[in-house]
Amino acid sequence: QVHLVESGGGLVQAGGSLRLSCAASTDLSNWYSMGWHRQGPGKPRELVASIISKSSISDERTNYADSVKGRFTISRDDAKNTLYLQMNSLKPEDTAVYFCMIFSANTGRSVWGQGTQVTVSS
Repeated sequence: QVHLVESGGGLVQAGGSLRLSCAASTDLSNWYSMGWHRQGPGKPRELVASIISKSSISDERTNYADSVKGRFTISRDDAKNTLYLQMNSLKPEDTAVYFCMIFSANTGRSVWGQGTQVTVSS
């Protein structure tokens, strides 16, 4: 059973920063893609940032939603099996529950974390 546990959420003022972590009980290097999604109040879940793994780290691709480009950075530490989301210059509209997710292209399987709340006050 694969588990993902997010942490690092909280309450922050607009303009502040947070770093979310997603600890995985699996070797992240074996998964095709991983990313962060969020769901704000009354909104559908949306993809915030993702990493598409390739055979070499230099070929990896990262993707960001337009709303967070230049402010958020996704990264991973394979030695710790942890995915991160560094969030800078936070805005009230970034308020949401943030979920990490990993996907296996071989099996078509995706695994989700339980989510962590991020609240940005104006």
